Amino acid sequence: MMRRRKFLALTVFGVAAGAVGCGGSPERVRVASGEVGGFYQAFAELLATVAAEVGTVRIDPVTTSGSQENLAMLANGQVDAALTLADSVQSERAPMVALGRVYENYLQLVVRSDAPIQQVTDLRGTRVNLGAAGSGAAVTGERLLWAAGVNPVSDVDVSHRPLRDAVAGVESGELDALLWAGGVPTDALDVPQRLRLVELGELAAPMRERFGHLYDLVEIPADAYASGRSVRTVGVANLLLAAPTMSDAAAGAIVDLLVSYADRLVPAEAAGTQFLDTRSLIGTDSIPLHPGAAAVYRRRHG
Repeated sequence: MMRRRKFLALTVFGVAAGAVGCGGSPERVRVASGEVGGFYQAFAELLATVAAEVGTVRIDPVTTSGSQENLAMLANGQVDAALTLADSVQSERAPMVALGRVYENYLQLVVRSDAPIQQVTDLRGTRVNLGAAGSGAAVTGERLLWAAGVNPVSDVDVSHRPLRDAVAGVESGELDALLWAGGVPTDALDVPQRLRLVELGELAAPMRERFGHLYDLVEIPADAYASGRSVRTVGVANLLLAAPTMSDAAAGAIVDLLVSYADRLVPAEAAGTQFLDTRSLIGTDSIPLHPGAAAVYRRRHG
């Protein structure tokens, strides 16, 4: 069963030439990624591997709790680049630029297989984990609840645990549900044996109406978790951001990797529908492209 697909059109471009540092050591770029076992971490590790082979830039992934922590680390100079959900950027005030819109995260509301919860409104009076503290799911999860008419303060008992701790809590009955924003399938989610995904597709439009155009109606394929059924949910774009102080050479080298080695940057278990083609890379919404990134896009697109 094929779960891996290439980006739709990225590999048509040639391998970029040139090296960062005028022949010296490749410039080091620390990239804030995400939790171990999540797509942010997997994507950053793949990017680091390809970068090491090509030699134009050095990528050092930094494990974090997710989008909000990544943005804070980028703002205070702890990292040079960061992966983040697009909606987490809306409240960020620090100056930042984008290297590209790299793929789409899928919201996954997970309950026990035998749980009576069938929709988000059924969460009233339950214990729900809305992503780890500092994750993008903590922001998006509250918006999802508001869009469904569920008050995240008074209607549910919200916690913020890392993914694997939250999964253990749901499986043991300590938690009733967890929300995860990530790839499909996510190995930590034992679907359909112990856990089940709840349909969220009907909330895509209300989320767009209330919080902006960042939310898409997407579908988790029937074969993603071998559950035999597809599940509609909400997708949120992921951005790869950079500090404005990143050199043009380093920014350009990273974009060259994104474009020229796209098929090697897709985690093996990924559903191809999550990955965007080259035309979408520049769709970074209100975040301007880094000048070095923009120069490479112009060179490749004319």
